[in-house]
Order: sequence, then structure tokens, then C-alpha cells
Amino acid sequence: MPVEAKQRSDFQHFHTITTRWMDNDAYGHVNNVVYYSWFDTVVNQFLIVNGVLDIETSSVIGLVIETQCNYLASVAFPDVVIAGVSVSKLGNSSVRYEVGIFKNEETSASAQGHFVHVYVDRESRRPASIPDNMRALLKTIQS
Repeated sequence: MPVEAKQRSDFQHFHTITTRWMDNDAYGHVNNVVYYSWFDTVVNQFLIVNGVLDIETSSVIGLVIETQCNYLASVAFPDVVIAGVSVSKLGNSSVRYEVGIFKNEETSASAQGHFVHVYVDRESRRPASIPDNMRALLKTIQS
């Protein structure tokens, strides 16, 4: 069953990522595993630049428990990628992010998927409530 490409208007936050020569595989396009790195980058960039996550000192951290991607069109070096993110589900200790990968100036996603974080205490690794300041930020991109 074909997947309908999401549009830039489906996302609330964007981050520009430059492709690298090493991202291309033997088939002349960005290898599938690189897309997951872009998912991780756009989510964590959003949290870090908005001051709700310090990767070295935050008492609560997000662990990835699920990720999925549909590939709709090729991306290759030297394309510029615009990664879009929104929140589709916000629970007590988990959040599901929807992510779109847009090539250059295109408005339809070249790839799209989701990324789920479960927030845990840094020391015990037990589930922890999403901190209030993070929850408030995540609500600003909730769809």
C-alpha cells in the first residue's frame, strides 16, 4: 500500500542538515541508516537549543524505543536536507515524534517516519515523568 508523502506544513520545527559525501552508498544515494541519524539529530537539536535537555547533566534522558521510516524519493550528496518534526503523542514518560525529511526546496517529504522516546532517570534508567519545561516545549509542536 503506497504511503502518501507528508508536506512541510505538517511539521512545526525544522533543522537544516548538509549531506556529506560519505552518506552516499554504492547505489549513489544516501544509505537508509543515515536517515535515522537525521531523525535523532532534529529531535535532540530541538530539545537542546530550547534549553530543556543538557546531554551531560539532565537528570531525565530520552531513550529511543521505536523508530520507523518510509523512503519515498532518493536523496544524495550534495543535497541539503530539511528535517521537520512534530509531536503526535505526548504521554507521562513517552513522546512520539513525527519526522519528515525534505530534499532541497521540495515541499513533499523524501522520507518520513516516527521516533519514540521514553524518558528515564539518568541514574536508575527507570521511567520518569517528562519534566514540566520539556512538556511545555513539546506541546508547542504537538499536532
